[in-house]
Amino acid sequence: MGRRNKPLINNVLIESVAAEGNGLAHVDGKVLFVRTAVPGDLVDVQVSKVRKAYDEGYITRIVKPSPTRLKPFCEHFGSCGGCTWQVLPYSDQIAFKQRQVEDQLVRIGHLDIPPVLPIIPSDNTVFYRNKLEFAFSNHRWIDKEENPDGIAPDDWLALGFHVSGFFDKVQDIRKCWLQKDPSNAIRLFVKKYCIEHHYTFFDLKAQTGLMRLLVIRTSSTGEVMVTLVFNYDDEPKRKALLDALMAGFPEITSLYYVINGKPNDNFSDLPCVLYNGNACIYEQMENLRFRISPKSFYQTNSEQACKLYSVVRNYVKSAMANSCISNDKPVIYDLYTGTGTIALFLSSLASKVVGIEYVRDAIDDAVLNAELNGVSNCEFVAGDMKDVLTPDFISAHGRPDIVVLDPPRAGIHPAVAGVLMETAPEHMVYVSCNPASQARDLAVFAEKYEILAVQPVDMFPHTVHVENVCFLRLKKPVEQA
Repeated sequence: MGRRNKPLINNVLIESVAAEGNGLAHVDGKVLFVRTAVPGDLVDVQVSKVRKAYDEGYITRIVKPSPTRLKPFCEHFGSCGGCTWQVLPYSDQIAFKQRQVEDQLVRIGHLDIPPVLPIIPSDNTVFYRNKLEFAFSNHRWIDKEENPDGIAPDDWLALGFHVSGFFDKVQDIRKCWLQKDPSNAIRLFVKKYCIEHHYTFFDLKAQTGLMRLLVIRTSSTGEVMVTLVFNYDDEPKRKALLDALMAGFPEITSLYYVINGKPNDNFSDLPCVLYNGNACIYEQMENLRFRISPKSFYQTNSEQACKLYSVVRNYVKSAMANSCISNDKPVIYDLYTGTGTIALFLSSLASKVVGIEYVRDAIDDAVLNAELNGVSNCEFVAGDMKDVLTPDFISAHGRPDIVVLDPPRAGIHPAVAGVLMETAPEHMVYVSCNPASQARDLAVFAEKYEILAVQPVDMFPHTVHVENVCFLRLKKPVEQA
């Protein structure tokens, strides 16, 4: 069968926003998802994907904009895959996210939930990220208006973000609205220096070229960490670029480099070499300080992370006030603890906190963070959750009174859910960046647990993503007549 014709559909009225953040319309009884569309838009749509149950497309012309449509503040809107909701008023964004949480818990999980609490918005909707990763490319993304034949060789080079849906395409970024200064200045300096000094940019298909990634971290304490990733080691060029960065940006407090010749960009298994400055930067959260190294995981919206962890702490306090804990303070398990941020945030409430995390480097950071803050009642264990969290482990470390879960987007492994159901802690607090997988997991817990509260938190303005916290209590046994 030949390729199916993909029609251009005129005068499509966008009805609402779908769970993935696309505009949703119906054409001849079939669902149509439209990228960057706003409810109330009347648009012409080029269909790009045809499925049995739905079609996907993109706007070719806005016939009549929605009354709520905003002018995008970023010049890269539409081609860059980030900040896709910047044409929506922020009040509409958080309303849609609140609805998304409600729909997924009820529709996917078929859960009995209390009224969802009002979403906690972000005070800052731009320049809120503390970490960005930029990719080099020798063949940047071309806008529809550009003529490829008229592009000079140097103008093909990019340092920016991967285009959504294209592993081998990078959108060159002139200004990004996600990270505060000096992020933009550092990126532009590195690109200009590499072009002027004839450094080769990475070819994602051929896996050639010297320059591969630039990672910039900024912290609430005013520190800056820069990590440059090279495809191979060219010592004279590597040193020249790093020295130029040191001279141009004395505010860089930690300067690292990595040599990564692997097919993928992940350098978590590779050595990060400190070229200049301090071995780490620090984040401050209330009275706690957290050590951030090049491979550390830390919530990328620092201010909202504090609000998120405060929600968790409040639920733990509520659990303590309404339980029959044998000790003065509970035993808390922090599953998927990362660098121990939640564990340390809760440590003053607990007799002991046991944190488990798959990434060994993260556990090493968690131990150092505990020492940094003078916390002695946290134990951190590295390993695959489904292999570590066993009945024998619980016997050795103590049965938890409260369990906090903050898993990756995929949710928890069935074996982990099984152990938790068998152990039956009196309360659980489930933090999720993906309400869909959270709903699936909560449906398993529903046999023994009731949901007392649901609290969404917006960590990423202008995106579809939403963090959600659910507070669970073990159901009381039904008394026999």
